Amino acid sequence: MTGTLQELTLCLSRKPSSPADVPSAELLAVTPPGGSHHNTMLHLTLLLHLLVLSLSSAGNGCGDAGDIGFLQDTDIKNKEAKRELNVTWDGIRLENHQHPVYLGVTLDRTLSYKEHIQKTRAKVSTRNNLLRQLNNSKWGAHPSIAPPDIRRAVTAKAERSKQAHDNRHSLHEHLAPQKRLRSRSSFLDTTSELGTTPSVARIMECKSPTGTPCMVVNHGINDSSCGIKTAKLVVIYPSLCLLSADDSTGYGPVFEDQPVDTIYPEELPEAKITMNCRARAIPPATYKWRLESKDIDLDEDNHYSLVGGNLVISNPIKNKHAGKYSCVAANEHGMIISREVSVQFGYLDFFSSEERESVYVKEGQGAVLLCAPPPHYPAELSFRWMLNEFPTFIPLDKRRFVSQTTGNLYISKVEPTDSGNYSCFVSSPSISKSVFSKFIPLVPLAERPIRKYPADLKVKFPDTTALVGQNITLECFALGNPIPVIHWRKLDGQLPSNHEVSMAGAHLHLYNVQFEDSGTYECEVVNSKGKDYHSARVSVEAFPKWVEYINSTEKDINSDYTMSCIASGKPKPHVRWLKNGIVHNKKEMKFSSLKFSDSGMYQCIAENHHGVIYVNAELRVIACAPTFEHHPVKRVLGAKNSRVVIECRPKAAPKPTFSWSKGTELLSNSTRIRIWEDGSLEILNVTRADEGRYTCFAENDRGKANSTGSLSITDATKITLAPSNADVTVGESARMQCAASHDSSLDITFIWSLDGRVIDLHKDNQHYERTPNGSSNGELLIKNTQLKLAGRYTCTAQTPVDNVTASAHLVVRGPPGPPGGVRVMETTDKNVKLQWSRGADNHSPISKYTIQYRDSFSKDVWKNATTSPADVEGNAEMATVVDLFPWTEYEFRVIATNTLGTGEPSSSSPRVTTLESVPMVAPSDISGGGGTSRELTITWTPVQPQYYYGSNFGYIVAFKPHDGFEWRKVTVADPEARRYVHKDSSIPPSTEFQVKVKAFNSKGEGPYSLMAVIYSAQDAPSEGPTSVEGRALSATEAIVWWLPISQSNVDGYQVKYWRKQEDSEAEAQRVVVSGRENQTRLEGMKPNSHYLIEVRAYNAAGYGPPSQHSHIYTKKAPPSRPPRIIGKKLKGQSVNIAWEHVEPLANESSIDGYKVLYRQQGQSTGILYTTSRRYIDLPMPTDGSYVVEVRAHSEGGDGAVAQIHIRGGGVMAAQSLSLISVFLMALLCLDL
Repeated sequence: MTGTLQELTLCLSRKPSSPADVPSAELLAVTPPGGSHHNTMLHLTLLLHLLVLSLSSAGNGCGDAGDIGFLQDTDIKNKEAKRELNVTWDGIRLENHQHPVYLGVTLDRTLSYKEHIQKTRAKVSTRNNLLRQLNNSKWGAHPSIAPPDIRRAVTAKAERSKQAHDNRHSLHEHLAPQKRLRSRSSFLDTTSELGTTPSVARIMECKSPTGTPCMVVNHGINDSSCGIKTAKLVVIYPSLCLLSADDSTGYGPVFEDQPVDTIYPEELPEAKITMNCRARAIPPATYKWRLESKDIDLDEDNHYSLVGGNLVISNPIKNKHAGKYSCVAANEHGMIISREVSVQFGYLDFFSSEERESVYVKEGQGAVLLCAPPPHYPAELSFRWMLNEFPTFIPLDKRRFVSQTTGNLYISKVEPTDSGNYSCFVSSPSISKSVFSKFIPLVPLAERPIRKYPADLKVKFPDTTALVGQNITLECFALGNPIPVIHWRKLDGQLPSNHEVSMAGAHLHLYNVQFEDSGTYECEVVNSKGKDYHSARVSVEAFPKWVEYINSTEKDINSDYTMSCIASGKPKPHVRWLKNGIVHNKKEMKFSSLKFSDSGMYQCIAENHHGVIYVNAELRVIACAPTFEHHPVKRVLGAKNSRVVIECRPKAAPKPTFSWSKGTELLSNSTRIRIWEDGSLEILNVTRADEGRYTCFAENDRGKANSTGSLSITDATKITLAPSNADVTVGESARMQCAASHDSSLDITFIWSLDGRVIDLHKDNQHYERTPNGSSNGELLIKNTQLKLAGRYTCTAQTPVDNVTASAHLVVRGPPGPPGGVRVMETTDKNVKLQWSRGADNHSPISKYTIQYRDSFSKDVWKNATTSPADVEGNAEMATVVDLFPWTEYEFRVIATNTLGTGEPSSSSPRVTTLESVPMVAPSDISGGGGTSRELTITWTPVQPQYYYGSNFGYIVAFKPHDGFEWRKVTVADPEARRYVHKDSSIPPSTEFQVKVKAFNSKGEGPYSLMAVIYSAQDAPSEGPTSVEGRALSATEAIVWWLPISQSNVDGYQVKYWRKQEDSEAEAQRVVVSGRENQTRLEGMKPNSHYLIEVRAYNAAGYGPPSQHSHIYTKKAPPSRPPRIIGKKLKGQSVNIAWEHVEPLANESSIDGYKVLYRQQGQSTGILYTTSRRYIDLPMPTDGSYVVEVRAHSEGGDGAVAQIHIRGGGVMAAQSLSLISVFLMALLCLDL
């Protein structure tokens, strides 16, 4: 214990005659300057205990001052008390003290802490029992002991002092407080037995006659059992920092959990809303809630209840409990308010029960089915469409699109397969509810030929505002036939790199949007019949974000201080302040002379229409005499002839004045010595004569203190071997030498850096290695040198006292660096003039440049460009790229080459589109013919897009009869068209035509293709086949034949067959054969049925007239039951298989005989035997496994199969398989 009591007076007199004679007692204890306030706290605690025990020992009388000597009786003498323990904290060995203080308690070093607590608990318990007996009271302790508020004040003082000075304390320097240590909790448990007697004690700030700050504890004693006249105990705390006028400890509320916006589903089974609020605070915070900035009275509305800090709303009512809520947390240090959140009631009504009208649309036209979602909150919904039944959702593709804004279903062109009933399926993610509409019938109307329609935009994205960092989706979709192609562009720049196009172009996603993504975006839709486009503005704004914010801090009393915070955002946020919940409409909180009343909880609030952000901080105003307890002046080492700074960092408020001494000599500022404003002492060009002990003196209006350290001088470190410049080629190695001399008492390390960046030898071991040549040598080996390793290398020789550096340059020669600034200067239809700036030659002259290009058709493939001049020399910075395609988007890059290799390519140039030009490529593969009667069909292979050479690309088709003179021309506007059909009732069938096709665009017409000869369509056959006959082959098959027609223009025949009674002609089965055939086999027929047969000829022009109907009657069905195998005998080298006769059912054909298939296991073919008997002899196999299949044979076909397996030398059990048996087995499995 470093401090001693200077004043201790305890006056005890006889018992007073009446309670009125009992005076008040002052307790005042004094600790001299330099004493530890931890020990002072312990003194006060022990003295209070001493006072109680001394009073208790007096019984009905009073003792004298000699009774205080009981403290010495509690000392434990033990030889182990001086044994030093080796204890580390975060790798630092803790000093050993003869009287360690932990959590305000001086520990007996001969005991463990647990044993100490147990003994302390026993002492306290014994003392309390004694006091209860003296006071004849069951619950309360004797009134003469220190009351709880005195004990709490003392404990709080010690705790706060540790917080301010002990860097191991959880609240040191205002770090977030951690959970209390279990040992402290145990200690508080032991002191809880001191009782809770009320007290009128007060703690006041004072000064001693010498001006030293003190704390006066004044307590009135009322003791009827002991005749005490006066009692006085004085304690002075010269190093204690006062935090505020009430001298409290702990800290103000800090939110750990705040409420969030809540959407309460109106149909939620659990009728309860819970909003979280939890703050960390000492003492613990109290909570209240506000609705629309008004305090909620929990007694007035029984729907509200408070669970901890959480607000629970039971059975919430929409028009009563919806609104803006905030949580208020407060304790004695101040009050803070949480962010304001909303409580809203979510709902999604059902669709109207009215039937939806049918939608009729011609095939090829577009259709829009309206969703019209029911009333709902919140606005965010997701949409899907069902077809005919749940859960069959229609797939989305380039032809079908569902807008996630309106919910409508868009079909660009209607096809026959779109027929059906559609329902809009709406989901609200916020309340996890889905509803669907009444079905809407969509009826496509057939139209021949199907017309084409120009692109017509129906889904147009609106002007959109997004927040920085958000993801947004722009929608665009069009109706039209052919299906329109969707293109996206940004009119005032390139599309952001973080964009993605999906849903066949209907969605443009912008991910993690930034301010530079703002602009006008355009969606263009194009098909062969026309184009349409739409543009809208995308604006990017920002939620408030702190650029500069406040932190909890301690400031000296009477000092100036300004609290400010700066927030970014778009629009610019408005800043306001709260102190303990009270609004201050200021941009900053400025204090010209801080007072204790300025302490409190401050909140800075920044807000724009996108949201609000809060930052909280606690300001504490302190007053404190200087103390060096936690930052004493240290021992300093300095190198000879160097600069030395000795720090002086006492804890003090207000800021103290400083002075220094060396030994007994007072120091002052000179050319070599300077005392800084923060108290540090600077000495220049130190020598051995400067060694010694230095003392820093600090003084303010609260007191003074000093601390002494020492200065020792070492030999300076010097570079003895400096690195030299080096010149290498890429891939070679280089060595950088470095050696130094230093003080022998110090360790030395070598640190290498490249252009100021320290080299991590472990991380960069691929290129760097230290060579082990002794502790004073720091040579660096640079392996496999690369261009990036060139630069200024610095060797730093460093000791704990000083360092010295030396540098050298490494030149690495290699291929050139990338050229810069590639830009387009001029553009024509086939040429582009480029300019660039030279890149680094890397110490080897550039010999030539290569120009590469990438167009919109080659994706990511870069190709070497043809240039003028053909060879671009190394001193050039301009060239022309030739032989490009007109009306094509290009980007270019430049690559430099020298004698050491080819360098990296430059960044690509901005994209540029060459000018338009007349088409130069004609369609190929001109052909045609066929089609329906009176038609001329012309086909070709379309021109590839890179050869369009301009906008509005299409084809001109020219044709004329072989003996004609005038060419007829037709324009086809679709660039992807492959055919043209000319209809003319005057065209005779199979007439020869000459045909040619050429391309055109907005600049003109290109050359014609080679001429081709084609023929107009034939006429359909005009007569039907005759003599159509047929017969049944079995219950399911038949054969039919006919006489061919005499006409030669026949491509083939179609045979239709259907049951006369059961089927309609529309359900007929069809078989097609070539024109060279006059018979065919009919399969898949039903047993025992009457069929009608019809045959007609056809060619490309269509079908001819049908033949007369022919009739066929199919056979009865074959036996459905398999033969039952009843015998299997070995007869020498054969095996005899016998079976029972199969009796056919009434609707089955009679049995003609039996078929026996003898095959090897695993094979599908074998030897087939036919017999009219009910047994057969088969050769016995020598090895392997064989299968015998037996079935009845009738005119209706083969019946069900019975099987038996034969192995070489034996027969296995038979199995019978039939349709009926399989069916019965399936039923049995289902029953199981």
